[in-house]
Amino acid sequence: MGHQFTVEQVRSVARALDEAGVHVIEVTHGDGLAGTSIQYGFSRTPEMDLISTAAEVCERARIASLLVPGIGTVNELREAAERGTQIVRIATQCTEADISRQHFEIAKGMGLEAIGFLMMAHMREPAFLIEQAKLMESYGADCVYVVDSAGALLPEGARQRVAALKDALECDVGFHAHDNLGVAVGNSIAALDAGTDQLDGSLRGLGAGAGNAPTELLAAVLDRMGVNPGLDVFGLMDAAEYVMAPFMPFQPFPDRDAITIGYAGVYSTFLLHAKRAAERYGIDPREILVELGARQAVAGQEDWILDVAIELARNKEKEGVA
Repeated sequence: MGHQFTVEQVRSVARALDEAGVHVIEVTHGDGLAGTSIQYGFSRTPEMDLISTAAEVCERARIASLLVPGIGTVNELREAAERGTQIVRIATQCTEADISRQHFEIAKGMGLEAIGFLMMAHMREPAFLIEQAKLMESYGADCVYVVDSAGALLPEGARQRVAALKDALECDVGFHAHDNLGVAVGNSIAALDAGTDQLDGSLRGLGAGAGNAPTELLAAVLDRMGVNPGLDVFGLMDAAEYVMAPFMPFQPFPDRDAITIGYAGVYSTFLLHAKRAAERYGIDPREILVELGARQAVAGQEDWILDVAIELARNKEKEGVA
């Protein structure tokens, strides 16, 4: 969507989700509070106005906002709370929980529910994630999520990580899936089998890479399992079909490039940037994604996409000359 949501779109989606019994609705720029910028992409509508709009139309659902330390600050968090945010989801790389302490403590001091997000959780084994999750819990987290940002986990990996956190923590545990390998719902069910307390979804799967677990599909599966938490399955189907779909630029699904995201284990949000860089420099986007994944595995961090694309393009030119 390029962060181009309108007030009317947020109003209609939030109302439909609320009427269908969804418990929590996250309203934020894709990179969290204060994400709108030249680096992360400008929002069409100020995010605070979108938060206010969702809060105004929801009668039962609580409003959440994402905060990434280093992007969002206490000032944005305070304004978001004034506009209607009741839950803050504080997201860090799964190796960097220690940078979230201030944000948790301030959020709890404001009376907000505070959720911890351990992103790119496929990159570390359960024992390591336990250490990071315990840090967030010690800072005041009410729930800590295993976040499959790359859509790289398979069901057993999701199950192991959630089970490890459930055994080690006193707070709740959540799971957030992406569908790059086509198993977002399967991973969510595996997480549920392991005892997860919270699951994330997105209507019609609208999200980075191949999208998230579709809320309407997840609701149908939960209902068939006999563990429906009060969701109107048909209502969510209608919301996905008649509210969300009309303004989506395309339907996220595991195409060859999205599959590569999961296969290489890089952030789902890299996909569109990699496609644009690949077109600009005349190379296969999969080459960029796989190279990013290889460098990430060695260095523990991501190279900038354009830098990798330029380097690959130059290497191809040299090979052509030779």
